[in-house]
Order: sequence, then structure tokens, then C-alpha cells
Amino acid sequence: MSPFTLRRRAARVVLLTTAGEVLLLEASDPADAAKGRWWEIPGGGIDPHESSDTAAARELWEETGIAEAEVGPCVWVQHARFTFAGLHFDQHERVHVAWTESRHEVQPRGLEALEAAAFRGHRWWDLDALLSSEVRVLPHRLREFLPDLVDGRL
Repeated sequence: MSPFTLRRRAARVVLLTTAGEVLLLEASDPADAAKGRWWEIPGGGIDPHESSDTAAARELWEETGIAEAEVGPCVWVQHARFTFAGLHFDQHERVHVAWTESRHEVQPRGLEALEAAAFRGHRWWDLDALLSSEVRVLPHRLREFLPDLVDGRL
């Protein structure tokens, strides 16, 4: 593990279709196979002088290739501490909701090397399927907040 901690601000995106499906990316830690796989919402670090909604749109495009989404407001904030690829992160995250008319093909446009090694695939999840599944998701409270977002309660 790295002897230092990377402290940063991050923006994430809960991308929903008008049918109420949510896009999740399947990932794993390239430095620690014992962690297994998980499903996560797109997102990453906020660049200097960048707003969280701008960062959310940029991260969505870099990680999925989707530019045709309306990035909405920040719907929750969280503080996350985790180790990934041998690096320790301490980040304050702003999670935005975004909408798109329908499912898009996911074709990343600007992955960093660690992201390219981590991402395993994607899936557009129906709300009921995600809520009834036992797959690990990030953020951990996604299942708690998702029904309200799908119903338009921000």
C-alpha cells in the first residue's frame, strides 16, 4: 500500500434512462483480486477550478462515451476512504443525477490506465432487478437512494 493518502474532491453520476434504468460499471481492483468485483456509478476526481457538475459530465464521457445526458443537481454528498490499486484515497464526493432518453452503448473515451485495468463491463439495470440482486454496489447506499431518484424525488 502507498505510504501517502491522496485527498481529493470527486464527482459521480447516477445516470438514469426515462424508463428508470441506471447505468453501472462493473469493476475490480487490478492490484487486489481478493476484493472481487463490484458495480459502481461513473465518476472521478474534480480538476482544479472545475465545478462538480462539469466534472460529472466529463467523467461520464471519459468512462462511458456518453455525451447526450442532462446532468442535474447534486443529490447527495459522501466522504469515501478506500484503497485502490495500492493507493489510499480520502475523497469528498458530490453525487449528481443525470438523465438520458434511452440506453446508450458504452464506449469509454478517456480512461486512465488504472481505470482501463479495473473496468470489466457495464449494465443498464432495471430498478427492481438491482434492488433484488445481491451484487456489491458503490456507493454503498445506492440502493437506498435510487428509488426516490427514479421516481423524480430529488
